[in-house]
Amino acid sequence: MRKIKITYYNNLSNQSFYSLNTPLFGTDGIRGKAGDLLTAAFAVQLGFWAGQVLKSENTVPGPIIIGQDSRNSSDMLAMSIASGLTSTGIDVWYLGLCPTPCVAHITNISEAIGGIMISASHNPPEDNGIKFFNAQGIKLSTAISQKIEEGLRGELPLSISQENSWGKILHKDNLINDYYDFLKRNLHPSFNCRGMRIVLDLAWGASVNIAPDIFNQLEATVFSLNGEPKGDLINVNCGSTNLKLLQQAVKKYKADLGFAFDGDADRVMAVDNTGKIIDGDFILFLWGKYLMQKGELPKNLLVTTVMANLGFEKAWEKLGGTLIRTPVGDRHVQAKMLESGAKLGGEQSGHIICHNYGMSGDGIQTSLQICSLLQQSETSLSKLVENSFKAYPQILYNIRFKNRNSLSHWKDCTALQEGIQIAEQAMKYNGRLLVRASGTEPLLRIMIESECFDTAQYWTNYLIAIVEKHLDVI
Repeated sequence: MRKIKITYYNNLSNQSFYSLNTPLFGTDGIRGKAGDLLTAAFAVQLGFWAGQVLKSENTVPGPIIIGQDSRNSSDMLAMSIASGLTSTGIDVWYLGLCPTPCVAHITNISEAIGGIMISASHNPPEDNGIKFFNAQGIKLSTAISQKIEEGLRGELPLSISQENSWGKILHKDNLINDYYDFLKRNLHPSFNCRGMRIVLDLAWGASVNIAPDIFNQLEATVFSLNGEPKGDLINVNCGSTNLKLLQQAVKKYKADLGFAFDGDADRVMAVDNTGKIIDGDFILFLWGKYLMQKGELPKNLLVTTVMANLGFEKAWEKLGGTLIRTPVGDRHVQAKMLESGAKLGGEQSGHIICHNYGMSGDGIQTSLQICSLLQQSETSLSKLVENSFKAYPQILYNIRFKNRNSLSHWKDCTALQEGIQIAEQAMKYNGRLLVRASGTEPLLRIMIESECFDTAQYWTNYLIAIVEKHLDVI
């Protein structure tokens, strides 16, 4: 790929340069190691161009909402991007530590022209990221994201105010109360969690204050794990990507269920009363079936991704439902929901979006709705899952590359492409194979599912061996 020089501008200095082989915006905003791409200087200039573009997209002026997770680098990035925004004359309403869906909600209900969340979601502590939302609290379209990137590359005209009209940074953590109210409004007025024993794995991240607080307000008996905002521990062997601690705690405390959030709490994974993992496929099936029975699921339609289990798809169709698959990424799910009129969609990884209640994936809201579903069904989560569907054996394997540039060559590897064709031909109608590059990390992700676990394991090992032999992996 041609090496592109990116020119960053702001109204405080002339220019600096940074070379990059890949686009800045991935499947979930901009993400990378803090101090590498994500420096204070970069964030200031990103804020400047985001301000310029978002002002041009909105005829009525307004502030931009900023929230962050607990990472050690989040303060630096939040204040730097806020400086860039205020240099364009935009006010910043700073929420501080809060979940991503809180930023999306406050952006949507206020006069804001956009929102920004500083977080790398489920990534390790040394990473960070910058997510953007439009005025409706929906992640920015590809077109607008590209326009911001064009500004950073020096491909847009530079517009600097000559009126010394600077924006202000206003601390607005009181607005988080509106998010509490929003979560409660989406529940039946008589709903409470009285009698429920619930374990919450908060991943040392953005949910540490809100999630246990709202479950306590609903009278649940709450057991919290990793419940402080610790930036050097966020997601480390915990949270939605590592459920061992939660499984152990559910058994230890004889809980009815447990929930694990990722670092910014826009997704959740559950554990039932027996300690079994309940992923996004099961959550979508159970919630979708409930809404279908109430007549609140248009066209009985669910939107999910290419990662969704075949067992889920077949069981949903047997109920009379329709399932649409998209590329991986909740942004793609959101776009297809808006296009198709679907009200419920999400990912196996726990991003669940329900347009009956809001426009953003929301781990805390999803966990509350699961509890409400349990209360109304008068049974355990394990029983509901037992009566849902049988998942096909599915193996997910991540291969880490040295960097994003070395990963970018995987499609050019003839041996790997031939291996993929051989595996697909061998499994034919009894399985599925998906090989893709992560949009947020230097990982090649291999997913194989089959009616027979041994078959899935064989072809997974076969492809791993090819990648490790022919490509630049760690």
